[in-house]
Amino acid sequence: MNPVLQDPRLCLCADSTQTLNYRRDSRNYVTQLFGTEFPAIKTGFFNVHMSQGMIVPPHWHPNADEMVFVICGEIVASVFNPFTRRLMTCTLKPGQVIQLPKGWYHWFVAVTDNTHVLTIFDVPTPDVVFGADFLSCTPPEVMNRAFCINPQEYAKTVAPIQDALLLGPPPGCLPVVQDQQQGCEFPGPVFR
Repeated sequence: MNPVLQDPRLCLCADSTQTLNYRRDSRNYVTQLFGTEFPAIKTGFFNVHMSQGMIVPPHWHPNADEMVFVICGEIVASVFNPFTRRLMTCTLKPGQVIQLPKGWYHWFVAVTDNTHVLTIFDVPTPDVVFGADFLSCTPPEVMNRAFCINPQEYAKTVAPIQDALLLGPPPGCLPVVQDQQQGCEFPGPVFR
Protein backbone atom coordinates (compact mmCIF):
# COMPACT_ATOMS: atom_id res chain seq x y z
CA MET A 1 0.00 0.00 0.00
CA ASN A 2 1.21 3.47 -0.86
CA PRO A 3 2.22 5.27 2.39
CA VAL A 4 1.03 8.60 0.93
CA LEU A 5 -2.51 7.20 0.81
CA GLN A 6 -2.27 6.17 4.50
CA ASP A 7 -1.24 9.65 5.66
CA PRO A 8 -4.04 11.23 7.78
CA ARG A 9 -3.28 14.57 6.07
CA LEU A 10 -4.00 13.04 2.63
CA CYS A 11 -5.53 15.43 0.14
CA LEU A 12 -6.86 14.12 -3.16
CA CYS A 13 -7.54 17.54 -4.71
CA ALA A 14 -5.05 19.91 -6.30
CA ASP A 15 -4.99 23.01 -8.50
CA SER A 16 -2.96 22.49 -11.68
CA THR A 17 -2.78 26.25 -12.33
CA GLN A 18 -0.82 27.13 -9.17
CA THR A 19 2.70 25.99 -10.13
CA LEU A 20 4.10 27.97 -13.03
CA ASN A 21 6.79 26.05 -14.90
CA TYR A 22 7.48 28.54 -17.70
CA ARG A 23 6.05 31.91 -18.75
CA ARG A 24 6.97 33.64 -21.98
CA ASP A 25 4.07 36.13 -21.79
CA SER A 26 0.40 36.26 -20.78
CA ARG A 27 -0.68 34.03 -23.71
CA ASN A 28 2.19 31.53 -23.70
CA TYR A 29 2.88 29.73 -20.46
CA VAL A 30 3.01 26.30 -18.83
CA THR A 31 1.68 25.23 -15.45
CA GLN A 32 2.21 21.82 -13.94
CA LEU A 33 1.01 19.23 -11.49
CA PHE A 34 3.56 16.56 -10.65
CA GLY A 35 4.59 14.50 -7.63
CA THR A 36 6.37 17.43 -6.00
CA GLU A 37 3.14 19.48 -5.95
CA PHE A 38 0.73 16.61 -5.37
CA PRO A 39 2.26 13.55 -3.65
CA ALA A 40 -0.84 11.38 -4.20
CA ILE A 41 -0.47 11.60 -7.99
CA LYS A 42 1.03 8.62 -9.85
CA THR A 43 1.12 10.54 -13.11
CA GLY A 44 1.94 14.14 -13.90
CA PHE A 45 1.00 16.76 -16.44
CA PHE A 46 1.59 20.16 -17.95
CA ASN A 47 -1.13 22.65 -18.91
CA VAL A 48 0.35 24.27 -22.02
CA HIS A 49 -1.15 27.56 -23.25
CA MET A 50 0.06 28.78 -26.65
CA SER A 51 -0.66 31.40 -29.27
CA GLN A 52 -0.51 30.70 -33.00
CA GLY A 53 2.95 29.76 -34.25
CA MET A 54 4.41 28.89 -30.84
CA ILE A 55 6.22 25.57 -30.58
CA VAL A 56 7.03 23.10 -27.86
CA PRO A 57 10.52 22.49 -29.26
CA PRO A 58 11.92 19.06 -30.17
CA HIS A 59 12.73 16.88 -27.15
CA TRP A 60 12.30 13.38 -25.75
CA HIS A 61 11.58 11.76 -22.38
CA PRO A 62 13.92 8.88 -21.48
CA ASN A 63 11.71 7.72 -18.59
CA ALA A 64 8.11 8.50 -19.59
CA ASP A 65 5.37 7.91 -22.09
CA GLU A 66 3.40 11.06 -22.86
CA MET A 67 -0.08 11.69 -24.17
CA VAL A 68 -0.99 15.11 -25.55
CA PHE A 69 -4.70 15.98 -25.30
CA VAL A 70 -6.01 19.09 -27.06
CA ILE A 71 -8.51 20.99 -24.91
CA CYS A 72 -8.99 23.95 -27.26
CA GLY A 73 -7.31 25.30 -30.37
CA GLU A 74 -5.36 23.19 -32.80
CA ILE A 75 -1.82 21.80 -32.98
CA VAL A 76 0.38 20.00 -35.45
CA ALA A 77 2.28 17.31 -33.54
CA SER A 78 5.26 15.39 -34.90
CA VAL A 79 7.03 12.32 -33.56
CA PHE A 80 9.98 10.42 -34.99
CA ASN A 81 9.51 6.63 -35.06
CA PRO A 82 12.99 5.19 -34.42
CA PHE A 83 12.00 1.75 -35.75
CA THR A 84 10.73 2.88 -39.15
CA ARG A 85 12.90 6.03 -39.25
CA ARG A 86 9.76 7.91 -40.27
CA LEU A 87 8.40 11.22 -39.06
CA MET A 88 4.72 10.97 -38.20
CA THR A 89 2.79 14.25 -38.17
CA CYS A 90 -0.81 14.76 -37.05
CA THR A 91 -3.11 17.77 -36.90
CA LEU A 92 -5.05 17.60 -33.64
CA LYS A 93 -8.23 19.46 -32.68
CA PRO A 94 -10.16 19.54 -29.38
CA GLY A 95 -10.72 16.08 -27.93
CA GLN A 96 -7.99 14.46 -30.04
CA VAL A 97 -4.80 12.96 -28.65
CA ILE A 98 -1.38 11.76 -29.73
CA GLN A 99 0.63 9.14 -27.85
CA LEU A 100 4.37 9.81 -27.60
CA PRO A 101 6.28 6.67 -26.56
CA LYS A 102 9.14 6.83 -24.09
CA GLY A 103 12.36 7.95 -25.77
CA TRP A 104 10.73 9.09 -29.05
CA TYR A 105 11.77 12.53 -30.35
CA HIS A 106 8.76 14.86 -30.71
CA TRP A 107 7.42 18.43 -30.82
CA PHE A 108 4.21 20.34 -31.53
CA VAL A 109 3.17 23.71 -32.94
CA ALA A 110 0.05 25.77 -32.17
CA VAL A 111 -1.95 26.35 -35.35
CA THR A 112 -4.43 28.71 -33.67
CA ASP A 113 -4.43 31.34 -30.95
CA ASN A 114 -5.73 30.36 -27.52
CA THR A 115 -4.49 26.80 -27.84
CA HIS A 116 -4.59 24.79 -24.60
CA VAL A 117 -3.23 21.26 -24.38
CA LEU A 118 -2.72 18.87 -21.53
CA THR A 119 0.45 16.76 -21.72
CA ILE A 120 0.00 13.75 -19.46
CA PHE A 121 2.89 11.52 -18.35
CA ASP A 122 2.85 8.00 -16.92
CA VAL A 123 5.28 8.96 -14.15
CA PRO A 124 5.02 11.65 -11.46
CA THR A 125 8.21 13.37 -12.65
CA PRO A 126 9.33 12.98 -16.29
CA ASP A 127 12.90 13.53 -17.39
CA VAL A 128 13.43 15.57 -20.54
CA VAL A 129 16.28 15.85 -23.03
CA PHE A 130 15.96 18.99 -25.13
CA GLY A 131 16.96 18.97 -28.78
CA ALA A 132 18.48 22.41 -28.17
CA ASP A 133 20.88 20.98 -25.59
CA PHE A 134 21.71 18.01 -27.80
CA LEU A 135 22.49 20.24 -30.80
CA SER A 136 24.34 23.03 -28.98
CA CYS A 137 26.46 20.66 -26.87
CA THR A 138 27.65 18.45 -29.71
CA PRO A 139 31.11 19.68 -30.71
CA PRO A 140 31.35 20.80 -34.36
CA GLU A 141 34.28 18.42 -34.85
CA VAL A 142 32.07 15.48 -33.84
CA MET A 143 29.39 16.51 -36.35
CA ASN A 144 32.11 16.77 -38.99
CA ARG A 145 33.55 13.35 -38.24
CA ALA A 146 30.16 11.65 -37.86
CA PHE A 147 28.26 13.29 -40.74
CA CYS A 148 30.82 15.25 -42.80
CA ILE A 149 29.18 18.53 -41.76
CA ASN A 150 31.40 21.58 -42.10
CA PRO A 151 32.39 22.36 -38.48
CA GLN A 152 32.45 26.15 -38.97
CA GLU A 153 28.98 26.12 -40.57
CA TYR A 154 27.63 23.87 -37.82
CA ALA A 155 29.06 26.14 -35.10
CA LYS A 156 27.50 29.17 -36.80
CA THR A 157 24.14 27.40 -37.19
CA VAL A 158 23.83 26.39 -33.52
CA ALA A 159 25.35 29.60 -32.07
CA PRO A 160 21.92 31.27 -31.59
CA ILE A 161 20.80 28.44 -29.28
CA GLN A 162 21.30 30.02 -25.86
CA ASP A 163 18.73 28.16 -23.77
CA ALA A 164 16.47 25.16 -24.08
CA LEU A 165 13.16 27.01 -24.01
CA LEU A 166 9.96 25.22 -23.08
CA LEU A 167 8.08 27.35 -25.62
CA GLY A 168 9.72 28.73 -28.74
CA PRO A 169 10.75 30.35 -30.93
CA PRO A 170 13.08 32.58 -28.90
CA PRO A 171 11.87 36.19 -28.48
CA GLY A 172 12.82 38.28 -31.51
CA CYS A 173 13.19 35.29 -33.82
CA LEU A 174 11.28 35.30 -37.08
CA PRO A 175 11.53 31.68 -38.22
CA VAL A 176 11.35 30.57 -41.83
CA VAL A 177 8.30 28.30 -41.80
CA GLN A 178 7.76 25.38 -44.13
CA ASP A 179 4.99 23.13 -42.87
CA GLN A 180 5.16 19.46 -43.76
CA GLN A 181 1.97 17.72 -42.78
CA GLN A 182 1.72 14.02 -43.33
CA GLY A 183 0.59 11.00 -41.48
CA CYS A 184 -2.47 10.82 -39.27
CA GLU A 185 -6.02 10.97 -40.49
CA PHE A 186 -8.83 10.96 -37.98
CA PRO A 187 -11.97 9.09 -38.92
CA GLY A 188 -15.30 10.50 -37.80
CA PRO A 189 -16.37 9.73 -34.24
CA VAL A 190 -17.33 6.17 -33.48
CA PHE A 191 -20.10 5.93 -30.88
CA ARG A 192 -21.71 2.68 -29.89
